[in-house]
Amino acid sequence: MASYRFQLFLNISFFLILAIGQSSIAAANDDRKASVVFAYIVYMGSAPEGEYLATSWQRTMLQKVIRGSSVEESMIRSYRRSLNGFAAKLTDEEVEELANMKGVVSIIPNRIYHPRTTRSWDFMGFSNTVRRNPTVESNVIIGVIDSGIWPELPSFSDEGGKNFTCNNKVIGARFYKSVASADESARDNSGHGTHTASTAAGNVVKDVSFFGLAQGTARGGVPSARIAAYKVCHKKGCESVDILAAFDDAIADGVDILSVSLGSAESTEFFDDVIAIGSFHAMEKGILTLNSAGNNGVAGPLGVESVAPWMVAVAASTTDRRLSTKVVLGNGKTLNGFSVNPDTFNGKKLPLLYGREVSSICSEDDARLCSESCVDSKLVKGKIVLCDNTGSDSVVYSAGAAGSIVLDDLPVSFITPLPSPSLNARDYDLLLSYKNSTKNPVAEILRSESITESYSPVVAQFSSLGPNFIAPDILKPDITAPGAEILAAYSPVSSPSGSPVDKRRVKYSILSGTSMACPHVAGIAAYVKTFHPDWSPSAIKSALMTTAWAMDRTKNPDGEISYGSGHVNPVRAIVPGLVYETSKEDYIKLMCSLGYTRDNIKQISGEISACPVKSKNVPARDMNYPSLAAPVPAVKSFTVSFRRTVKNVGLPNSIYRVQISPNPKLKVEVVPKVLTFKALKETKTFTVTVSGGGLSAKSMESTTLVWSDGTHIVRSPIVVHTYPSIKSS
Repeated sequence: MASYRFQLFLNISFFLILAIGQSSIAAANDDRKASVVFAYIVYMGSAPEGEYLATSWQRTMLQKVIRGSSVEESMIRSYRRSLNGFAAKLTDEEVEELANMKGVVSIIPNRIYHPRTTRSWDFMGFSNTVRRNPTVESNVIIGVIDSGIWPELPSFSDEGGKNFTCNNKVIGARFYKSVASADESARDNSGHGTHTASTAAGNVVKDVSFFGLAQGTARGGVPSARIAAYKVCHKKGCESVDILAAFDDAIADGVDILSVSLGSAESTEFFDDVIAIGSFHAMEKGILTLNSAGNNGVAGPLGVESVAPWMVAVAASTTDRRLSTKVVLGNGKTLNGFSVNPDTFNGKKLPLLYGREVSSICSEDDARLCSESCVDSKLVKGKIVLCDNTGSDSVVYSAGAAGSIVLDDLPVSFITPLPSPSLNARDYDLLLSYKNSTKNPVAEILRSESITESYSPVVAQFSSLGPNFIAPDILKPDITAPGAEILAAYSPVSSPSGSPVDKRRVKYSILSGTSMACPHVAGIAAYVKTFHPDWSPSAIKSALMTTAWAMDRTKNPDGEISYGSGHVNPVRAIVPGLVYETSKEDYIKLMCSLGYTRDNIKQISGEISACPVKSKNVPARDMNYPSLAAPVPAVKSFTVSFRRTVKNVGLPNSIYRVQISPNPKLKVEVVPKVLTFKALKETKTFTVTVSGGGLSAKSMESTTLVWSDGTHIVRSPIVVHTYPSIKSS
C-alpha cells in the first residue's frame, strides 16, 4: 500500500507542475546566462519522518549544485508528505551533478499535460470526438425521472431559450404532487435530478469544478440530445404514485430512453414495484429503462434493488481520478483520507479532541459518535474533533469546530459542510494512538487533491450486490459504470453537502452512488440508438452487456454479482456483432416459470395473459438473456443447460467461433461450436451445458462465453450460485 500511495503522489507531482512547462528560462546571473534551464523533478524515494527535515535536506542538495543563483529562484516546489523530492529549474550540468548525488533515485524532465475533462467519459474511451450522428442525436429524448431540473444552467442552455417552458434542450418538465408538502414546480431543489440529467445529456461546458477541485469540461454522453424531466422526488422522498405517473407521462411524451436513479430497499415482487411495472410498459413501447442497482453493497449479497429483466440494472464503479484528503499529524505522519475538501488551514495545525471528550451530558457511546446534542460548542470551537461516525459532520460544524476526522472504511470521497476526511480503521487507530500518546496533539487537514488510480475500474463498495432475489436465473446487476466522485451540474439553491447548515451554493457538484452510474449508461444507450434507431430495447441492452469490458476478478472479489457483464464500453456498444433479443411474450413466459398467476402478470402488463401450458415447465434460465445464470444446490454435483438465440447485426457473411475461459471447477460444453451467418438479421440457436459440484452455501463460480468472428467479440458471463431467492428462503 505504501508504494502504491507513493506512485499516486508521483502522478500528482507531474500534474502540479504542469503549468511550469518545458520552456527555457533566462539565467538569473552571469554564470548561468550561457546555459538554458528547464524544469525537472528530482525524485528521492519515500518521504522521511519530519517534513521540515526533508525540505532542509533538499534545499542543501540544490544549493550544492546551483552556481550564482539562489535556492529560492531555482526551487519550484518540495515533495515531502508522501514522497521525497523536489522540482527545480536546472541546467544540463546541474542535472548531471544531482543525478550522481547520494539519495537521488532519478531525475524526470517536466512534461506539458493537456487539460482533462471531468473524467468519467474520457476514462471509458468516449471522448467528445468519437463518431456521432449529430442530426439523429439531436432528435433523441432522454426522460429523467428524478427530483426535477434547473434549466438555466449552462449544461442545459439553449440559445434562444428564455424561460423554463421554451428551452429547446430541456423540451419538457413535469412535476407531481401527491403530498401537500410537494413543490409547485419542476425546479430541482435538491440537485440530484440536475446532476443525473446533465450526466446523461448535458451540454459541453468548459472550465467547471467544485471550488477548483476536479476541474475540467463537463458533458453528458449525448450532448446534443434533448431532455424531458419528471420531478417525482421532494424533501420527504419519492412517492410511488408519482413515479408511476411519471412513467405514464414519459411513455406518452415519446421519450426514447428513460433514466431512473431511484429504488427501494424493500424486497418486492415485480408486481409490487412501480419501477418494474412502469418500465414494462415502456419496454412495450420501445423504450429502454436504465435503473440504479442500489447503494447497499456493505450489507452483502442479495441487496440489488433493480431486478426486473426488462430493465438495465446499473452498478457503480470508480474511474482513474479520485479525490484524496491528507491529514498531517503533529509528529509529521501523514494519513490518507477521503473527502471532498476545497478548504485549507494554510499550514496551521489545530488541536485534536475525541468525541467523548467534548460532551458532559451524553453516554460515552453517543459522545464518541458525536451524536446530536453531544458536542459542546465551548469545547470544540476552532478545533478538530474525532468521531466514530460518518454522519456527525453537521453536528460538529454547527458546534463551531474547524474540522472533524471520522472513522469509515468506505474509500469514497463525499462533500461535507466542513473539512471532514474519513480514515479507514487502521489509520483511525493510528490517529487515536498518536492523540493518546501526545500531550498536545495537533493535526492539519489539507485541501483535497486529485489522484490517479491506475487499477480502476473497481466496483464501489457501496454498490449493491446480486444475485437476483426474485429471479435467480437472471443475473443482476447487468453492468457497471462510473459512479464514484462524479462532477456534474447541480441545483444552485441546494447545499452541496445536503446539510441544511451548509450555506455554500454551487452550479456543479461532486456526487457518488449508483444514481450517478445509471445516467452514464442511459447516455450510452441513447448513443447506440442514434446509430440503430430501429433496434428494440432488448437489442440495445444486449449490445451494452456483450461489449462490456471484462472486470478484473482479483480486484473485485464479489465477481459478477457486483458488476454483471462488466464495465460499459461506449465505443464498442454500437458494433456488437450479435445481439440477444427478448420480447414481451418472453418476459411473460419468464414470470409464468416463476410461478406468477394470471392476476400477478396482469398487475405488471395491464392485460390478462394466460401462461402457455409448456411455459411452467421451461426453466427461467432459458429466457434469451445476454448473461447466463442459474442457482444450483450447495455441495452436491449439478448439471444445468441454457438455450440461447443470437441475431446477426454485424457482417452479412460471418462465422463465429466459441471460446470458454478456463475454470477448473466448471465443465462447459457448447453446441454447436461454430455459428455461420449468410445474412444480416439471421438468427442462430445454441445450447450451453455447465456441470460441476462442491459449491459451498451462498457462493458462486463463473466463467465466460465468447463468440467471435475475428472482428466482433460477443462476451457473456456464465454464473452458477447457491444463493436463495425470496421464494425459497
